[in-house]
Amino acid sequence: MRIFRALFGMSVAGACALAVLPGAALAAPTAPYTLVTIDIGETSSPAVESRVFSADGFTVSVQPQTEGSTWMYFRDGPQDPRLSLLFKAPTGEQFVAGRTYPTTRFGDADNARLDISSDWGCGNPTGSLTVRSAAFDPETQELTGLAASYSYNCDNRGDATGEIRWNSDVEYAALLSSPAPVDFGELKVESPAQTRKVTYRSAGSLPVTLGSATLAGTDPASFLITGNDCTGRTLDPGASCTMTVAATARRAGSFAANLVLADDSPYGKRLVRLKFSAVDTAVGTYYAVGPSRVMDTRSGLGVRKGKLGAGQKVDLQITGRGGVPSSGAGSVVLNVTVANPTASSFLTVYPAGEGRPTASSINFPKSWLGSNNVTVKLGSGGKVSIYNHAGATDAVVDVVGWYAGSDAALASQGMGGQYQWFNPVRILDTRSGGGGALPGGWSITGWVNFVPEFRSHVRAYVLNITAVSPKKNGYLTAWKGGWDVPATSTVNYAAGKVVPNLAIVESSPCYADFCTGDSYGAPSYEVYTSATSHVVVDLVGVIDDATVVDGLRFTPRSPTRIVDSRSGLGIPGVLGPGSVRKVTPPSAMLTDTTEVVAMNVTAVTPTKSTVVTVWPADTTRPRPNASNLNPGAGQTVSNAVFGQLGPNQAFNVHNLSGDVHLVADVVGTFYRYSGTDSHVGSASARTSARPTVVGAGASAPVRR
Repeated sequence: MRIFRALFGMSVAGACALAVLPGAALAAPTAPYTLVTIDIGETSSPAVESRVFSADGFTVSVQPQTEGSTWMYFRDGPQDPRLSLLFKAPTGEQFVAGRTYPTTRFGDADNARLDISSDWGCGNPTGSLTVRSAAFDPETQELTGLAASYSYNCDNRGDATGEIRWNSDVEYAALLSSPAPVDFGELKVESPAQTRKVTYRSAGSLPVTLGSATLAGTDPASFLITGNDCTGRTLDPGASCTMTVAATARRAGSFAANLVLADDSPYGKRLVRLKFSAVDTAVGTYYAVGPSRVMDTRSGLGVRKGKLGAGQKVDLQITGRGGVPSSGAGSVVLNVTVANPTASSFLTVYPAGEGRPTASSINFPKSWLGSNNVTVKLGSGGKVSIYNHAGATDAVVDVVGWYAGSDAALASQGMGGQYQWFNPVRILDTRSGGGGALPGGWSITGWVNFVPEFRSHVRAYVLNITAVSPKKNGYLTAWKGGWDVPATSTVNYAAGKVVPNLAIVESSPCYADFCTGDSYGAPSYEVYTSATSHVVVDLVGVIDDATVVDGLRFTPRSPTRIVDSRSGLGIPGVLGPGSVRKVTPPSAMLTDTTEVVAMNVTAVTPTKSTVVTVWPADTTRPRPNASNLNPGAGQTVSNAVFGQLGPNQAFNVHNLSGDVHLVADVVGTFYRYSGTDSHVGSASARTSARPTVVGAGASAPVRR
């Protein structure tokens, strides 16, 4: 009592007396206490961080007001107070120990006054004040000491809690967290989890016993407690403990949760706000280009002029050419053509700078003309290596697109597209309908109609395009349409053969007179043939604009052989007529969200002309009518295949006629991107419904 008699000895009725306590740094708090603790919990009001305001670090001033309030404020410099607090019992009353009072900013006959401001003030605060102890001058009945707990809601932003001590011997517990709130900043969707440490320090005069730690609030699933040495401990004053929290961005937006640590305080817990914002990444999205020719050994384009000899390889620069940016691309989609080989052989396309894998990208006999779609991870310097096994051959390479490996090109290129697979559907077949084969030097425009909410998002088609019984050697070119036919090829064929090739073909809206009614504006494509040939087109999937739910993104890998029936790898022996074999890719190359494996599938010397078909295993889906390979008797033929996986992450392979050996090399996988996933974390997503085709058609042929 002596201290506060000295402090207030100068006060007079109606005047303001100022009491100043020195800001000495104390090793531990000692009675009598004059301080305010504030735990902001999940709010950021009225302070931006939890802390103890006391004589340790602050100049403390207490000033009674003429209307009966007591004003406490804490300064750490000449500026405005770091914390200002006004409190008063309801009008006409004195504080009574053990009673809890509702509070408002100014108080009245029914509410005590509690007004706190720190980093900012509040316009209409509400809360409560639980009095532990109150002391009064016996002569004037003025309040001379107070111990209370409070809850303070600043303009409906959430509750801050704490302790008030003024000239009080009542001990208190204070648990401070740092940092608070915990802001992880801006994260990219599917980037590695980011971790932050939260330190709790016992800053009161009493020890604090800590209980369980949990996550609560609006988005607790976006965070994970990965370390905890606090639960079960009792922290003496000055002691501390730490917890580690990880944040994972699964989709774009703003996310927040509360880290809740139970304790033995009057409030029973401490809350720390956790937050981050997330943005989509472009990694794994597809960008269509050209098509554009980047290599031709016949002319010396891209590499030295002349055939690629036996055991030789060339390194082809890809980035910075053909529409592929200098940085940001992780893999590239090429159409690789072989012309005039002097011996049966194969080419292997793989990342430059890596060892040559046991895999092939295109297999061919002597004197063959043909092509294959090849997806390959970019290697050192943005290059790919092309190896020829035997004999000598010319090779032509057209780039048709690329997959992002980073966000380096996002600012200049925008967001790429995601793959949406379809149950294969035939959308063009010149053998039916009476129109006949497509004449050499002519083209045909095809369109596919989807439900309106989907078709406006289509950027490109994934097609299996087959030349059937061409009259002579030649090629097909598929592109988004227009008068000028690109100087590239999609399918290279020999006379009389059946030659398929997988192609990713950029689309454009169809506004021609043959696209009428519901098909007006539908995505379209065009196919040109250099020699008269039937043309068959099967829709395998589309590339969207990365906004449609359940889109897939690509992860490249160095070519890896998973099937070679000649040695029993993946398939035990030759496939006989009508046989079905199930293939389960190695688990090391898959994740729970993998839905498609990108492969090069090779049929090796079938005893009869046959058809090879790949489709998901362990489903009720029937084998599709569309084919992936159409090898003739004795041929070794390759084709790129986007093999859909069934619920057990496997696919089926069917052989129609004769006996045939199969080889499959995986070049990457497509996974469901969490940023557009409608089944985040659910393996059952692999069996979910897909967009459907509601119509397809084609124009009459046009001479070029």
